[in-house]
Amino acid sequence: MTGSLITMPTTYPHDRMFVAAVTPFAADGSVDEPQFRRVLRYFLDTAGHIDDFGIIVNPEAGEVYYLSPDEQARVVEIAVEEVHGTLPLFTGFLSNSTADAVAVAVRLAGMGVNGLFIMPPIGALDVTIAWDAVTYPEVWADMIGDVTRALPDTPLICHPVTAPTAGYGVGLPLEPTIELLQRYPRIVGWKMTYNYEGFRKVARGIRTLDRHVGILAATAVNFHENLASGTFDGTVTGSFNYALEPMLDHIAAWRSGDHERALEIWNGGLAQLHEYIYEQWGRLHVRYKTAAWLHGVIDTPYMRPPMPLPRKAEIAQITRLIAETGMKLIDDVAIAAVADRLPR
Repeated sequence: MTGSLITMPTTYPHDRMFVAAVTPFAADGSVDEPQFRRVLRYFLDTAGHIDDFGIIVNPEAGEVYYLSPDEQARVVEIAVEEVHGTLPLFTGFLSNSTADAVAVAVRLAGMGVNGLFIMPPIGALDVTIAWDAVTYPEVWADMIGDVTRALPDTPLICHPVTAPTAGYGVGLPLEPTIELLQRYPRIVGWKMTYNYEGFRKVARGIRTLDRHVGILAATAVNFHENLASGTFDGTVTGSFNYALEPMLDHIAAWRSGDHERALEIWNGGLAQLHEYIYEQWGRLHVRYKTAAWLHGVIDTPYMRPPMPLPRKAEIAQITRLIAETGMKLIDDVAIAAVADRLPR
């Protein structure tokens, strides 16, 4: 069914199904540029015909935290060359200080992308694991303000990760979310990095605004329920790296009203694969990349340290789950060539 996706009528150009693209690395830890070009071509070949598809490079799933400003720029340069204006292209950006992050944002925004993917500050525990975002929203708000002043015409999609809470998971709570969206009209999309309960709360809050902000689903393990609730304006998800074909078919079935077919796809292995990938937040991106490798999207599952390699048990489990969806797998020899070198 992939290729016959029915898109929802929309007047909002940023309500798209964005893939948060992985960045392939060679064994020596360098960005593998030929592999990255193949990843982009895979997205273009598989989903480039879809009216509301888009690509985000340098996201968290692309290990942007461990890319230098020059590497971030090179990733964008390659993506602009490969995408060549055929799909909307956004880029993440990062540096340790706000001033340096803004400088990187300005540099990348001038390279031919359509917008920026903005993440909260990195660094000290005050602005990461110990950040009280409800009481001190300025930790991220001030950074967004500096970016929008430097780039007043550039649309932003937000990646609102923060310290975990029971009510929201790893997503920014409702109060600072609404404050940021009211303050900064250049924010056009909100990546829903929430647990299921948090998604509902924040989605309802976004719908009360006096302007449209795209509710962009992220946690693919909840996509079936997100689609059912009518709060699925698009996506920003790394799960498209490893399950693009059945995920597009599942979304297409929902959008065409064929809910029986959507449920068949969902329960036919896709939900179980997502459940394992999302089972542990501390292994999420390791498993994203391992699954993308096993599906043949990238040649290796290497990550840049301190991101760890997959374990043999993870490879075995993901191999089984991908097979149960009916998606293709690389051959056993290619799997063993990597798995046999792992310590466990």
